Amino acid sequence: MLAKRIIPCLDVKEGEVVKGVHFKNLRYAGKPQELAKLYDKQGADEIVYLDISASPQGRKTLLEVVEATAEEVFIPLTVGGGISEESDIRRVLKAGADKVAINTAAVKNPDIIRAGSKRFGAQCIVSAIDAKRVYEDREDRITVETPQGKCWFDVYIYGGRVSTGMDAVAWAKRVEELGAGEILLTSMDADGTKMGFDIPLTRKISEETRVPIIASGGAGKLKHIYEALTKGKADAALAASIFHYKEYTVGDIKKYLREKGVEVRI
Repeated sequence: MLAKRIIPCLDVKEGEVVKGVHFKNLRYAGKPQELAKLYDKQGADEIVYLDISASPQGRKTLLEVVEATAEEVFIPLTVGGGISEESDIRRVLKAGADKVAINTAAVKNPDIIRAGSKRFGAQCIVSAIDAKRVYEDREDRITVETPQGKCWFDVYIYGGRVSTGMDAVAWAKRVEELGAGEILLTSMDADGTKMGFDIPLTRKISEETRVPIIASGGAGKLKHIYEALTKGKADAALAASIFHYKEYTVGDIKKYLREKGVEVRI
């Protein structure tokens, strides 16, 4: 059995780490280089660095910040934001990233996933999917039963600002076919709430695809991480607020999971 991964997330705006709720009301959380170094020492399996203002501002990822962050860690670093063409993938990897996360550009031009996977390897290409519930039972959408009723999941781009009307489950299956090696799945409804991951969403996409799924959005307690990895069938759990504001360390989470019988790297 593969060990489950714990991944701190750095949402970076103008070179600083921020965190909000539902992608809004952002507040300062620290410097990406300093936080990445801290989480590496705590035993994080990977770091995800997302330049959240790059695509909305129509610019590229701030490579100098990526380089400074990469110098501080000795674990895999995934970088997303502002990656719109194959040359951007090359630049980000050259700056020190091990993987790239692509959302907006992939929706607008799915071939970037195919081309990136073919050129750099599927293990480098992470499809980032920001999904939001729509409470409709539609025949042309893949609906999911939730405690609140049937819903489907709409894919959002540009940092959660624009609805695409695309079905998230269908899109997850599509990016797998295109060659994505992993999916970073964020629930916009749960993001920053600390009320727990969207388990129905995570479980559905985990069951419908064969690539590893990183659950994101909603971590607030130790049990939330456990539920995402067990009930949600995710391969990794990503969190931000609980780490940035020192509610838990990576070690706290891994100790808890191991006591609950979940295989993790200590």
